[in-house]
Amino acid sequence: MTTYTSRNDVPIHEKWNLADIYADLSKWEEDYQRIEKMTESLKKFDGDIHDGHSLCQYLKQREELSFLFNKLYAYAMLKVDENTRETNAQSFLDRAKQLSVKVSASTSFFMPYLLDLDEETLKGYISAEEGLKYFEEDLIESFRYKPHVLRKEQEEVLSELGEALSVPGHTFGMMNNADIKFGEVTGENGERVELTRGMYAKLIEDEDREKRKEAYKAYYQPYKQLKNSIASTLSAAIKNNVTMAKIRRYPSALEKALFGDQVPKEVYENLILTTKNNIAPLHLYNRIRKDKLKLDELRQYDMSVPLVNGVKPVITYEEAFETMCKALSPLGEKYISILTEFKDGRYIDVRETPGKRSGAYNLGVYGVHPFILLNHQDDLDSLFTLVHECGHGVHSKLSSQHQPQITARYSIFVAEVASTVNEVLLINYLLKNEKDAEMGKHLLNHFIDQFKGTFFTQVMFAEFEKKTHEMAEKGLPLNVEVFNQTYESLFREYHGDDIVFDDEVKFGWSRIPHFYRPFYVYKYATGFASAIHLATKILEGDQGTLNAYLKFLKSGSSDYPLELLKKTGVDLATPVPIGNTLKRFGELVEEFARL
Repeated sequence: MTTYTSRNDVPIHEKWNLADIYADLSKWEEDYQRIEKMTESLKKFDGDIHDGHSLCQYLKQREELSFLFNKLYAYAMLKVDENTRETNAQSFLDRAKQLSVKVSASTSFFMPYLLDLDEETLKGYISAEEGLKYFEEDLIESFRYKPHVLRKEQEEVLSELGEALSVPGHTFGMMNNADIKFGEVTGENGERVELTRGMYAKLIEDEDREKRKEAYKAYYQPYKQLKNSIASTLSAAIKNNVTMAKIRRYPSALEKALFGDQVPKEVYENLILTTKNNIAPLHLYNRIRKDKLKLDELRQYDMSVPLVNGVKPVITYEEAFETMCKALSPLGEKYISILTEFKDGRYIDVRETPGKRSGAYNLGVYGVHPFILLNHQDDLDSLFTLVHECGHGVHSKLSSQHQPQITARYSIFVAEVASTVNEVLLINYLLKNEKDAEMGKHLLNHFIDQFKGTFFTQVMFAEFEKKTHEMAEKGLPLNVEVFNQTYESLFREYHGDDIVFDDEVKFGWSRIPHFYRPFYVYKYATGFASAIHLATKILEGDQGTLNAYLKFLKSGSSDYPLELLKKTGVDLATPVPIGNTLKRFGELVEEFARL
């Protein structure tokens, strides 16, 4: 595996090119000054929108400001993620966050103004001013929020609080990415070395159980040490969500989170209920795991090790990219040409380096292109991660190309569909083309584990969020003990009685960044269920589904998420997609048991 002690050592073609956003920092500064002036200009519209023309002028200026601010913020964020220890980059991000408060304050008057208008008056403005046709759907949609928008002065106060309300998530991010130092583990030559996230991902899959145990204990060590601080940040984040839901007169924090996508809470509840009613195959898989590993006791650090011994493919980044292009060929030549553009155009940041943000993501920047962060480890997981994030990237690129700015950004609810379709196509390609029987078993095992992580684990997280928010809504305390008890009880329910619990298990909640984005994780599971359906149809050669899917990738947010999915043949308002997904998981476990 290629490792780098400094970002400067990474070959240039494996680093993203942020000059595509700003060629130099002076351009960033110029936009910063421009945005500050534009916020002052927008404020002047407060109390001065009296007809279609002035409304149109305001909306056009606001969209231009949004375009510039998104570029400015994205650049600062991407610079920080290259090296979270770099204080100079952090200061740019801090300034961008301060600017976002000014931007919010300059536009906070608008929703109260709009919702004070009579709907007929608004329609009159639209018919009289040609330029408002572009904004029409957005304006009419805003009336859905009428019960949840406050008086102008109150909206101004809330916009000023924006930065303060984001502090818990920001604090956890700094702890998790920059400050946390993991314990030490035994290196390859017997020496003691500090564990990194990249090393942990490798060691937790090691065939040597003692190495797994040592890595597991070292990984959780800082989270246990910081348990009270992290509980405080998570508790504050949950209470902020609950408070904002009350202030905006939503029945609950969950319903506030689902409102924008027009997702009924029954979809969320049905996901949890249907999963728990069909949990038996996951329990069976854990029993198979225990037997296959010949263990008297199955522990959490045994849950990631591959069950097929001696198969550990080394997949370089170049090989991973080539495999991805072959696996995704059912999506057509145009799709593959976009992937080639990602690599040749340096849209992807490939290597793990000290201080670089952990994990992986795609960030679409409208008017530029997507940027993809990886921490490639030359293994099968990294191949899947590449395929996953490129799914997001193509979705971002096609939506930006085919939608105007106002509808280019797709909802997070549909985001995981594009990434997971790619993963299903990849595993199908690998299983179909693998000649070695042991490697075939290993791939099937890997897919089951991916399934478990993307679906079951996310549903468990979704239930944890639901329970903790309901506690906050009832005024119950949220602290380390409460989080530990809630997480441990859910973990037992989802994973069955075959696991013996180490103390670390109950601290699983403390390391999850997604808990600072309320009610996000369930979308991984609904996206996975949708993707299983679509990928199956595409692999069967269903041209109608393929065409509908490619159209879906170009759709951005031109319709509500559930409606966009319905056009591809997936109806999440019914239990069918979730039920079929769980049935498929059961079939995979049975097949693996036979092998």
